[in-house]
Formats: sequence, C-alpha cells, structure tokens
Amino acid sequence: MLRVTGIEPRAVTLNTGTVSLRKLHLRPGEALAIGQILDTRVRVTDPDLPELADADVTVVDLGIERTRTRDWVVSRVAVRAGRRGLRRRHETHVVEWSSVQGITQSSLDLPGQGVAQALMQFEGMRPADVANALRELPPKRRGEIAAALDDERLADVLQELPPDDQKAMLTALGRDRAVTILEEMDPDDAADLLGELPDTEAEALLEEMDPEESEPVRRLLLHSPDTAGGVMTSEPIIVSPSTTIAEALARVRNPDLTPAAASIVFVVRPPTSTPTGKYLGCVHLQALLREPPAHLVGGILDTDLAQLHPEDSLETMTRYFATYNLVCGPVVDEAGHLLGAVSVDDLLDEILPRDWRETEPEDIDRPSGAGAQVRIR
Repeated sequence: MLRVTGIEPRAVTLNTGTVSLRKLHLRPGEALAIGQILDTRVRVTDPDLPELADADVTVVDLGIERTRTRDWVVSRVAVRAGRRGLRRRHETHVVEWSSVQGITQSSLDLPGQGVAQALMQFEGMRPADVANALRELPPKRRGEIAAALDDERLADVLQELPPDDQKAMLTALGRDRAVTILEEMDPDDAADLLGELPDTEAEALLEEMDPEESEPVRRLLLHSPDTAGGVMTSEPIIVSPSTTIAEALARVRNPDLTPAAASIVFVVRPPTSTPTGKYLGCVHLQALLREPPAHLVGGILDTDLAQLHPEDSLETMTRYFATYNLVCGPVVDEAGHLLGAVSVDDLLDEILPRDWRETEPEDIDRPSGAGAQVRIR
C-alpha cells in the first residue's frame, strides 16, 4: 500500500510504501491514459449538452477521484468539440465518465488525432527512457509519435531501441525520412543498424545518404561487429598538437558528446578527420583542467597509453578498459593512423545479450523507507 502525499499535473508524490520496479504489463480491460485514451475520438451522451449529440469529440484530459473504498477511479473526462455549428470552435466540456461512449479496445489501438500529450511527457526525458516508453505503446501510436519527433531527437531515440524495433521503425518511416535519420545518427550506431538490414536494402540507403555522412559508416561496416573496428566511433574528439587547452576544453563541452567520449582528447598530425595523420597521443580531461588555458595540448601529451587495434576482440577490449581504468580508448592501425575510439558504453552494448533492452533484471520490490519521497512520472 502506498501513501500519496500529493498529486501534481506531472507527478505523484509518495512518502511511504513499496515501489515495484517490474515492467508494466497491461491486463485485459486496462489501458494507458496518455498512451491510448488521450486524443481518442469518442461520443458523449449527456442530456445537459445536447449540442454534443451525435458529434465526434476528442478526449483531452481525465479527472480522477477517490472512492469510499480508497480506490482511485476515472470520474470525469474533458472533451474538445470541433464540429461546425457549435457556439465556439474547439470548445472544451467536462463530462461524466459514464457519459462517454467509444473507448473500446479496438478504438484504443488507433493513434488518435494527435500526440501532443505524449510529446509533452517526453520533454526533458533521456533518449533511452523515451525509447522504453515508445516500446510500451501500440504500434500505430508509436509510429505517429516517431513522425512527430524532430530528426535529431528521433535519431537519438532510435539508437536506444532493440535491433528488431529499430528495423521496424526505420522501415515505417519511409525511404526519405529513414535516410535523414541515418545521417543524424552517430556513424557507429548507423552502421550497427544498417548491418541488421539485408545487404541490398542497406546499400540502397547508403547510396541516398550524403557522401560525407555515408563514408564513415561504410568504413565501419568493413569491420566485424565484434571487433574494435566494428564497435568504435569514428568521431571522437581529435585535435592537432597546436591546439590550446582552452580550445580543447571547448570541444569537450559539446553537449552532444557522451561522458565517455568527453573524457579524453586525441592528438594527431593533420588531417584530424579519421583516418587521421600520425597518432601522437592523448590528453585526459583531468590534465586539461590542471593546465593554463593558453598552453598547447602538444606539451602535455600522454604518449604511453596502450592502443587498441581494429581487429581486437571484445575480450581484449574489456581487459583493456579494466587494466587502464578508462572509459574510452584509441583505435590505431598498423601505420599509426587513428581510426576512431571505443567507449565503454558501446562495448557494453556488444557484451550484453542481444535482447538486453527488452528484458528486465531480477524483479525488485524496493522499499522507499519511512519519510522518503518517491516521484512517479
């Protein structure tokens, strides 16, 4: 039993009880309020609102109240009418739940008239959390939300989905949008996704991509996916030895970088795009923070750090990170050119079971403790 101390528009606050972390599985007769009911088209039979008779209206909000048995039930529904002939277009009415008709299992499988409520819920959420939420929605609603997300956001979310869901969503987007999303994705993630597709389909998408975006993806596809060359990103932070500490730190502050990728700067001779000129060494973030901004990175190089090679196995990479306590390491070829970098998060994606995003660890009922507050969103 949970004790509710407050209900706000975007959260419920608890202070005692046990929170189940088990994955939600809908039982017969259950539905998701935001994922399915909101935006559904229904009809209302309310004698006090004759103007709504035989009119299709849209569910825009739900009201709940506590019963004498201490249960919470949906008691009122806010609906918005847009039919011609009403006093005001898009007028909103609040009606009793019992007056609403048309909320059936078949109707809830439809995407409804919009996704504004769901998109509001996703604002500020991490891409991995949005991906998990999308997987819980009906396929049609999932596709509608994907269509509404901007390209960069959708690319970030797509990278966090299981491979089968990635393929299904990419196919549903259509060829033009799929190409755009692949161009927005990190090259290593785009290569992983294309590697799951039939060769002819992957090649067709690569042909339509901008050559500057497809070239690094093609290079990654040359390597086996269970080697450093297949796991690495081809776009780590790379600078020349004449770069100042201030300039290097500005690169590190790029919000699009993962924490692992931002932990280390690689220094090479020109060109600085992969495959680079001669690899000279690296500078760790801590070293950058200790030096005056005007100094050059070439003067504080770590030239002793061991390097990974493109053919190194997953076990070799795992031992490398464990040995040197790193979260990102350089991948260098036999000629001394930097090809990219392997980060520990990309390595974990390969080490964990293929379906790890679709399965849950052992279910835990975690007590929140007396006085502790848990916010459920």
